Amino acid sequence: MKMEKPSVFLHKVPLFHDLTPQELERVEEITISRSAARRATVFTEGSEKEAVFFIQNGLVKTYKTDENGHEQIVSFLKSGDMFPHTGFFNQNPYPATAEAIVDTRLLAIPVRSFERLMMNHPAITIKIMRVMGDKIRELQEKLQVLSGQDVKHRVLSFLLQLAEQHGDIQDNKITINLPMTHQEIANSIGTTRETINRLLNQFNKEELLQIERGRIVIIDLEALKLLKEHK
Repeated sequence: MKMEKPSVFLHKVPLFHDLTPQELERVEEITISRSAARRATVFTEGSEKEAVFFIQNGLVKTYKTDENGHEQIVSFLKSGDMFPHTGFFNQNPYPATAEAIVDTRLLAIPVRSFERLMMNHPAITIKIMRVMGDKIRELQEKLQVLSGQDVKHRVLSFLLQLAEQHGDIQDNKITINLPMTHQEIANSIGTTRETINRLLNQFNKEELLQIERGRIVIIDLEALKLLKEHK
C-alpha cells in the first residue's frame, strides 16, 4: 500500500496540526521513514533516546518491565499516534519498550534535528508547546480517573477507550481489531489474567461483548457505559 507524503500525514497529527504548509515542509525535511515487522522492537526501555516516532500505519504497544520480568503495558498506539509523548522535550532515555503488534510503518524524527529546527523556527516551537501542554493535562486527568476505580471499572474504562480509539462500527456493533491476549489486557490495567478472564466471561454472558480471535466485538456500547457509571 502506497503511503501518503510525510507532510500530508504529519498535518493530521495533533502535535503538528497548527503548522503552516511551509512549517510542515521544514519538519518533513528531517523525517525518516521506517518499517517494523510484527513483534519487532522499535526501542527498548532505558536506551538512549535518538528519535521520536509516529505511526503511519499499524499498531504498537509500549510497556515497562519490573524487577521480576513482568510486563506493565503503558499504552496501545494506532495510526497517527506519537511515542514517546514527551520525547522531544527532555534528554531522558526511552521510558518504556515499544513493540510492533502488527507490521507497522513509522516516521521517525531525530531528537537533535528537531531541537535545531525549533531553535531556528520559534513559531513552530510555540505552536507545538501549546499542544503538548494540552496533552499533558489530558494524561493527568485520565490517570486520576483510573487510580480511583476498582478493577471492574478499570476494565470497563479500558474497553470504552479501546472502542473510541480503535473501534470500527458495523451493524450497530463496534469491532476492536487489536490482537491482544488476556494477559496484555491485565498488564494494561494492573490486574491478573484470571481477573480479566472472569470479567470478560461475565460481560460475554450478559451479551455486552464477544471475544473473538484477534478482536473484541462490543455488542451493546450504551450498556457498557451505564455499567461503568453505576458503581
